Amino acid sequence: MNTVFVVCIIIVIVVLLLAVITTSKAYSYKHTVDPLENNPNANGNQEEGSGDQKHT
Repeated sequence: MNTVFVVCIIIVIVVLLLAVITTSKAYSYKHTVDPLENNPNANGNQEEGSGDQKHT
């Protein structure tokens, strides 16, 4: 009975340790953003307000 209890505690500690390590790596990841000059949708020529485009 004591052996099962000790094994369960070890498993809980290992899972908790892995969760902490994974979360720490996730928060330390640096995201990158594409520059605006490469984005065709950010040209500033679109009229603000309505998102509709008029076709002529």
